[in-house]
Amino acid sequence: FEATSLRSLTTAAGVNLAAVHYHFGSKEELFQAVLTRRLDPMNQERIDLLAKVEREAGGKPVTCEKILSAMLIPALRLARDEKRGGKNFLRLLGRAYADPAPFIRHFLSEQYAEMIARYKEAFLVALPHLTRQELTWRLHFVMGALSYTLAGTDALKLFTQMTQMEREDDELLLQRLAPFLVAGLKAPALGNSRRLELVSGGL
Repeated sequence: FEATSLRSLTTAAGVNLAAVHYHFGSKEELFQAVLTRRLDPMNQERIDLLAKVEREAGGKPVTCEKILSAMLIPALRLARDEKRGGKNFLRLLGRAYADPAPFIRHFLSEQYAEMIARYKEAFLVALPHLTRQELTWRLHFVMGALSYTLAGTDALKLFTQMTQMEREDDELLLQRLAPFLVAGLKAPALGNSRRLELVSGGL
């Protein structure tokens, strides 16, 4: 965010800098407007999908897999919809997750608050072996893995030779990511004995 000027954005877009200042006021407000336009519908879709799978469960606990699917499906749909920014917006969103700018952190926390709260309650029911604090950490790791994947980093080239088509297939990436995330969410709760075993065995 800090490395890109508003002037460079308006030049690339072929629009008047003064007009952008008039309508948005600043680079920060422009960035927030871009994210809000796409995030609000996506997060609402996530909430609606979660409500749907909960109704279909008929009062029984919803599985971790279905809850996670409800969270990922809207991102997949957005990736396929070029009218809503498609893959380019997901790249931007992934980079926004990792951006250290304080205003971005604060903004994303507010934008995701309702959705995260709903999903956290659902996961607590599906994963009764986890405390709220432990689940919070695991959801933090889930969002971190998701943002790293969506950011379109080329780091994967260090580990494997992939074709350009494979690297750009967001659906395939998320399908591969989902089992990894489910396994992490379902893993046994961290206890003192496990922690000591890991430390003593690794040092």
